[in-house]
Amino acid sequence: MIRHGLADDQWELISPLIPQSVAQTGRPPRDPRQMLEGMLWILATGAPWRDLPDRFGPFQTVHRYFSNWRRDGIFAAIVEALQIKLDCRGLIDWELWCVDGANVRATRAAAGAEKKVSSDIPTNRRTTRWAAAEAGLDRSSIWLLTAKELRSPSKSPLEKRTNRHAPSRSSAKRSPP
Repeated sequence: MIRHGLADDQWELISPLIPQSVAQTGRPPRDPRQMLEGMLWILATGAPWRDLPDRFGPFQTVHRYFSNWRRDGIFAAIVEALQIKLDCRGLIDWELWCVDGANVRATRAAAGAEKKVSSDIPTNRRTTRWAAAEAGLDRSSIWLLTAKELRSPSKSPLEKRTNRHAPSRSSAKRSPP
């Protein structure tokens, strides 16, 4: 067994779930096991697709198989089949949930850093506090901390920019009837 590869008994378990090519024309299909082992190598190492070793075939081919299988739900079917098999043996504790914290992304603001605010969206603390008070909220409410300035519904910022140099109706010259 190659590192990051499948043992023969593992392959026998999931091979019925892998689609086999039935095309009569074109290039011969690649070995699905070789394609799956290339995908597992990428997922296990975290390397870019271009760094896939030659023993797995062209990285473009492996990536195409990966994309197709993901789109067609092949990986979900494999996980489901493995879960059913393990559940029948009593090896799955459905009450236990684990989350890998290394892959849970948090914003900088979650750690206490200031949020990036676009310069296109001006904020006015007085208006925000007024809006919070009108909504019946006190100064410490979460709504107050996250609310943005209320805009007048009369004109959007885009309308203000595009109509800035347009002539007004009163200054436009009218021709006599």
